[in-house]
Amino acid sequence: MSFNTISVIGLGYIGLPTAAMFASRKKNVIGVDVNQHAVDTINRGEIHIVEPDLDMIVHAAVTEGYLKAVTSPEPADAFLIAVPTPFKSTLNTKSDSAIPEPDLSYIKKASEAIAPVLKKGDLVILESTSPVGATEQMAEWLAAARPDLSFPSPNKESAGEETDVNVAHCPERVLPGHVVRELVENDRVIGGMTAKCSARAVELYKTFVQGECVITNARTAEMAKLTENSCRDVQIAFANELSIICDKLNIDVWELISLANRHPRINILQPGPGVGGHCIAVDPWFIVSKTPDEAQLIHTARKVNDAKPQWVINKVKLAITDFLQANPTKTAKDVTIACYGLAFKPDIDDLRESPALNITKQIADLHAGKVMGVEPNISDLPKSINTFQLSTFVTAKSTADIHLLLVDHKEFKDVVFKSDYLIDTKGIW
Repeated sequence: MSFNTISVIGLGYIGLPTAAMFASRKKNVIGVDVNQHAVDTINRGEIHIVEPDLDMIVHAAVTEGYLKAVTSPEPADAFLIAVPTPFKSTLNTKSDSAIPEPDLSYIKKASEAIAPVLKKGDLVILESTSPVGATEQMAEWLAAARPDLSFPSPNKESAGEETDVNVAHCPERVLPGHVVRELVENDRVIGGMTAKCSARAVELYKTFVQGECVITNARTAEMAKLTENSCRDVQIAFANELSIICDKLNIDVWELISLANRHPRINILQPGPGVGGHCIAVDPWFIVSKTPDEAQLIHTARKVNDAKPQWVINKVKLAITDFLQANPTKTAKDVTIACYGLAFKPDIDDLRESPALNITKQIADLHAGKVMGVEPNISDLPKSINTFQLSTFVTAKSTADIHLLLVDHKEFKDVVFKSDYLIDTKGIW
């Protein structure tokens, strides 16, 4: 059965580019999102997120009639679910027992929303990053909502039993700022609940994917994405811990890493103020929450990286004390602090799970004086932030007393920066 109409549930940083790629291949695509503003924006041929080249693709797809956005699911031949998978509690590593529990309510709501329009022969793919077993859970929710249709389950997989609806997991593996290219070029891990489910998912993705579609089972596909980001998190934790050790021993960590990396089998990553984004800072918790007694190293890495922002804030507190001791006529209210970079990584506008943003917010909350945020990739701060204001690099550099580099944006590089009160968490100044 061919896929004439494809529905993408969730039109965020992954869902919208995915919908646009199918539409660019002349497939009829129905995007579904509960955000009316996002739906209206897309139907005007515009986008509500920032991603290079995506605006042109969406505009063309909407103009040519291949892409439309709605708030309620409509019948289709394939449904891709790309909704958030947050946690039920705030991430907190102060206690060894504080392990957040994944919140699958968005997946459940999406499943219940598409269930009424499912028909025999349809394909449902979960793209949301999820704990192991989430795809099977989704199939159970769909089966409960539509008892007139048959869905795959682990015991049916072993029996090779055919079902009315095919279900698979295919995690996204793209880099913000390069999503359009990587959706096409990257390999995809396809985890069907049966061999038939995998085959149909491969057929769907080959509509635009030029990379290899590698088949496995649903649980392994779920774990693959979590493993990739957990591995990265552990490597960053080593670099961050090394930077704290070197600071205590009065060693330049950047020079040390550069020297160590001259060994042909050593490749230490660069330390920073923490770990952010919607993947590396989050995905390891899915493993820890599922196997807390076994995931010792992964859990420790999370605690190391989550503790790094407080270490940076403590360095700022020391800088304030040193400044006031050197300037006895001034008080804390007279001290201006500039924080350079708010995004979770260089040269993007994405503030999700950003340690730089959280550090700046905490400094603004505790400091009696002025705090300036310098972020060249955004024009406005989120409405929820009112404790500090955006500033230009030139203004911050010339007026601030204490300078804190948090993100190595290209605008901050190749700059001669001299100050007695400079905290460089990225090693570029």
